Amino acid sequence: MSSKRQSVLPRVQSGPKAPVNFSSSIIIADSALLTGNHTINISSETVVHPRAKLDSSNGRITIGRRCIVHERASIGAASSDPTPSESRDGVMIHDYVTIDTHAVIESGGTLIEEGCHVGVGCRVGKGAKLGRHCTLTPQSVIQPHEQVPDFTVIYSNGIRRADKRGVAELKNKAQARQIEVLKRLIPSNPTKFQ
Repeated sequence: MSSKRQSVLPRVQSGPKAPVNFSSSIIIADSALLTGNHTINISSETVVHPRAKLDSSNGRITIGRRCIVHERASIGAASSDPTPSESRDGVMIHDYVTIDTHAVIESGGTLIEEGCHVGVGCRVGKGAKLGRHCTLTPQSVIQPHEQVPDFTVIYSNGIRRADKRGVAELKNKAQARQIEVLKRLIPSNPTKFQ
């Protein structure tokens, strides 16, 4: 008899193994979930935490340099919006973006520009476009096809304001330092997904 405790929950169906294109310097936990039919591209020094889900069933996923995808974040989720997408891209995430825990990024021409921070439990709808260095506070919702201007802070109650702090470069440097720490903390196994 095995000493390992068996789960009473059914196994999660992971779907088809997604084709991937990784940089050699990414950090991806072996318990991350990558599924789908379209290519998942991840650029250099990006970190994908354990149990993060990248689903390319509804379109290609491209993640830029020095991004962080936290635990239980879902990128490429199916949208409840029935209108067809005009883009072949599912989700395009530019450099220095942070996707926090339990955030959902719907697939269908969704674009997140450089330096954005998507907070805990946020939902970004299909075809939405977030401008450069936007901040979504926890539980914020961006509607499908909504366009958010550069340097906008969005609160969960819908209130918005311009971010005039001028700290974009400092945020990028802090993100690079955080990635250096995560390299030592997260055991990476990119060959599992190739």
